[in-house]
Amino acid sequence: ARDHVHMFLSIPPKLSLSDVMQRIKGRSSRRIQMEFPDLRKRYWGRRFWARGYFSTTSGNVTDDIILQYLELHGKRDATGVSR
Repeated sequence: ARDHVHMFLSIPPKLSLSDVMQRIKGRSSRRIQMEFPDLRKRYWGRRFWARGYFSTTSGNVTDDIILQYLELHGKRDATGVSR
């Protein structure tokens, strides 16, 4: 989506979700800004990603159902209309 990212992750219980997200955001921000110097100039000293994140467990829902949802959601534009 244009204003957020969906990720479907499996994280071992010994790892803290907040630590994993901090790493993902930090490393991806650095790589993106290294690859695109204009973004590095624009975001120097500022946050590249928003502070928060949302997570949930899949419970009794299968991996296939989640992946179908993500695929369908990715085909919608910012107004929620399917492309």
